[in-house]
Amino acid sequence: MISIEMKKSILTLVITLITSLITLNQNAQENVTYQKPSKEILDLVDVELAPRTFFDSKNKVMLLAYRDAYISINELSIKELRLAGLRIDPKTFIGSRTRYYNNVKVNFLQENPKVVEVSGLPSNPRLANFNWSPDEKKVAFTNTTNNGVEVWVLDVERSEVKKITNANVNANLGDVINWFMDSEHLLVKLKSFNSKPLIDGENEIPAGPTISVNNGKKAQNRTYQDLLKNKIDEHNFEQLALSDLYKVNLDGEMELWLANDMFRNISFSPDGEFVMVKTIARPFSYIVPYYRFASKTAVYKKEGSLVEIIADDPLVEDMPKGFMSTVSHKRSFQWRADKPSSLVYVKALDGGDPNKEVDFRDEVFELNYPFKGDAKSMVKIINRYSGISWSTDEVAFLNDYWWNTRNEKTYMFNPSKKDDAPKIIFDRNYQDKYNDPGNWVMVKNEFGRNIVHQKDGIVSLISDGFTKEGQFPTLYTMNLSSGEKETLYKSKMVDKLENLVRYIPKTGQLITRIESPNEYPNYYIKKLKSKKQSALTSFENPFKGLEDVHKEVITYKREDGIELSGTLYLPLGYDQEKKEKVPLIMWAYPVEYKDKTTAGQNTQNANQFTYPYYGSPIYWVTKGYAVLDDAAFPIIGEEDEEPNDSFRKQLVANAEAGINAVDELGYIDKSRVAIGGHSYGAFMVANLLSHSSLFAAGIARSGAYNRTLTPFGFQSEERSYWEAPEIYYNMSPFMHADKMK
Repeated sequence: MISIEMKKSILTLVITLITSLITLNQNAQENVTYQKPSKEILDLVDVELAPRTFFDSKNKVMLLAYRDAYISINELSIKELRLAGLRIDPKTFIGSRTRYYNNVKVNFLQENPKVVEVSGLPSNPRLANFNWSPDEKKVAFTNTTNNGVEVWVLDVERSEVKKITNANVNANLGDVINWFMDSEHLLVKLKSFNSKPLIDGENEIPAGPTISVNNGKKAQNRTYQDLLKNKIDEHNFEQLALSDLYKVNLDGEMELWLANDMFRNISFSPDGEFVMVKTIARPFSYIVPYYRFASKTAVYKKEGSLVEIIADDPLVEDMPKGFMSTVSHKRSFQWRADKPSSLVYVKALDGGDPNKEVDFRDEVFELNYPFKGDAKSMVKIINRYSGISWSTDEVAFLNDYWWNTRNEKTYMFNPSKKDDAPKIIFDRNYQDKYNDPGNWVMVKNEFGRNIVHQKDGIVSLISDGFTKEGQFPTLYTMNLSSGEKETLYKSKMVDKLENLVRYIPKTGQLITRIESPNEYPNYYIKKLKSKKQSALTSFENPFKGLEDVHKEVITYKREDGIELSGTLYLPLGYDQEKKEKVPLIMWAYPVEYKDKTTAGQNTQNANQFTYPYYGSPIYWVTKGYAVLDDAAFPIIGEEDEEPNDSFRKQLVANAEAGINAVDELGYIDKSRVAIGGHSYGAFMVANLLSHSSLFAAGIARSGAYNRTLTPFGFQSEERSYWEAPEIYYNMSPFMHADKMK
């Protein structure tokens, strides 16, 4: 019998060994510096990336935002505070994991697109939080300096920027910049004048014990990261969350709008006359993140005077059991996009308890000025609310879902008439990609808000176009009365991937993004009537070293007949006729399903651009390895059976099927196969190394290996440890460390 202590030692040793395919033997006293990879890999890492793009609604301007592929060791070494689910740089008052852009250009989308350099940018820019003005003539953004965060504004037509605040912005809780309707003023969070210095928790001597009290309620919370632990954490979180709201004009002149609160979400009404503000309140908690702390939601006039407190919500430390549980009080406040200033919220009809038997789970209400008294009921829905897409006063579209059955419904309802029963227009398994209807075509209304485009009872949708034969993205119309559909455009490309980005009904133009394995994604505008197409961008492929790599999507079957797929890359320069046996790296991530049909669908496309992201296994093709990337690892539990009831067995079956499929092609040495994965994929790796003899090595990157430390559920496991102890035990590699090879 192996002791717990020995199991811990074995697991620690094994996980250390499997985090790399190459082990360097070093003495503990050796002064080892950071190493660089070989030139083949370095040439794929040290590249200038193509920019991220931001379109205006009229498709006249495209903002190009550039960033480095990776951040520096200096940036990674910045002090970080982890409080209440946030990771914060306490010196600059912004998220410590914020990804910054270092340059901005403006692409004017005329017949011959013209890219213009932006003048006046700060030195060594670290840009984030981009936000178009309502008139779309300006873009506000933040710049993080060594000492704090500033707000800058870009004049799009002039392609000039200027700073409008000092480095005293508080970006810790997001929603940093909000435009007033006049496009001449912004509502900005600045550090509070009343905040106190932070306490150094590492050196401060506690004044008393940390006390947690249970008042007889069960708090079956999943395991959260970075929670508050003591009074010092409480103090520091409050100081980092406190801010003052200022109204700032484009010359940098400012006036106090609201003072000294933990402002979280800020939202202007579509007509700009009112502002909904959500603030965090005490008490705090040591067992849930900040977004479940007590809070208040209030509506103010645009001048800053209070209209009404519309919600005063308690701390939520306990909710009913189940993934579909929710709070019993009002939630999901939002402005109607199609009205000047109408609020909408949701309330659970089952008390937030998914275990109750009810006809309807949620009800949607509308509340108008002065935002007090009884709200008007709009619609009741069968599953849990997940969002509304507004169109007109007579037509809106609502989505709900139920995780346990993977069911999603889309309703069409009349916001003006409660007595009109909603019509279900889509009722489907949301994991069924072959029958996904796609997304509504949206347009801007007079308030600058996105609404579903509708003309004479006909709407348009764009689908990803996944089919058993391949991927063919499609733009189509649907008659809301008859349900009749008509295809306006369907991609016919078989050697490239054409994604449909945006349709402009007024002009009949379609913006697409076209790519191939060695052609970087570029944007095009296409006139549907004339079929004329012109390029909007001409981004170069930064990963020249992978241009000639062989790439294909292979399909194969598991022993129980489930169809699987994966994207296979062969080593650079590989001779497919000679078929030399090479080592294989398989990279995967388990996904749970409730039926076999959707689990066997293939949503991979060999024509997708080959992009070696930060932890990609694709780099290894330069070192003589074959790679089976994104290998399908479905974990299926139909009807009353849960997927995890046979987790280990299905893991091994998925892995064995993938190895055999590549081996049958004649490419690999089955004795030299490695399995890799990140997070839950790392958990998969440790299980496969413990319960199979398929692999010579594994890469387990940032995983959790003892599920008894997450006793109230993990991933898609809804049962607690006490309900299914054998599941937690059997699935935990920690419990089987002695079997790991």
